[in-house]
Amino acid sequence: MPELHPQWQLSVATALVLVLVYAGTRRSQRPRLRTLAAFSREFALVLALLAVWQLVGGSVITRADGALERGRAVWQVERWAHLWSEVDLQRLVLPHPALVAAADRYYEYAHLTGMAVFLVAVWWSRRSLYPSLRLTVVLATLACLLVQLVPVAPPRLLPDLGFVDTALTRGESVYGPYGTGLANQLSAMPSVHVAWATIVAVFLWRAGGPVLRGLGVLHLALTVAAVVVTANHWWLDGVVAAIIVAAALSASDAWYRRRPAPAPDTERAPAPL
Repeated sequence: MPELHPQWQLSVATALVLVLVYAGTRRSQRPRLRTLAAFSREFALVLALLAVWQLVGGSVITRADGALERGRAVWQVERWAHLWSEVDLQRLVLPHPALVAAADRYYEYAHLTGMAVFLVAVWWSRRSLYPSLRLTVVLATLACLLVQLVPVAPPRLLPDLGFVDTALTRGESVYGPYGTGLANQLSAMPSVHVAWATIVAVFLWRAGGPVLRGLGVLHLALTVAAVVVTANHWWLDGVVAAIIVAAALSASDAWYRRRPAPAPDTERAPAPL
């Protein structure tokens, strides 16, 4: 599966293409073109929101003041709470290059690419779940972005505590050395990786069936393991992310409980935000 790392300009351009497709197909009476129109409308909105997230997320943190100190504070809180040290977990995995490479790849590939595939899959096959999924993703991501206005260094920027930037040592980091890279490196708290993986797990659980539920739980567990093993996040980054998702999910469910149930012949049409 190819990795998705689009910049906001590409997201905007793709959204505009989808708007044009929607404009050209929305009045068609042919079922396939009507489906294409609905898809284009929906994912033009999704890509527009993604562009906003990319643009704002890449520019909200303009200074690094206090980021390292806050990272150390998170480390101290975890020691006070007697949480398993991320350094100890790393040391268990580092002697096994295949496991390290797998964790790096999962961190890199399963986040944005995985959420994109999941959104399309739910829209296509479980349309009744899609509106709540979409709103939950928007609310949780916005809340994460607001918390990230306060810069917090990830573990990999604190090598004096024993952390190893596994991807950088293998020459495959999407961030590169500190001060370079594609994404903001001081937005560790909370973990959007864990937030999105939690959302996927919740909605796969709601979709029903032991296989889907098992896949959701497995994806969440692998994501948490990957972000910690690669020293990209603290345990508490994931805890805060899960709390945010719980609040976003509650708000989304409350919103859609107030809306009338769709008529049988419109069940497959996504509800507007």
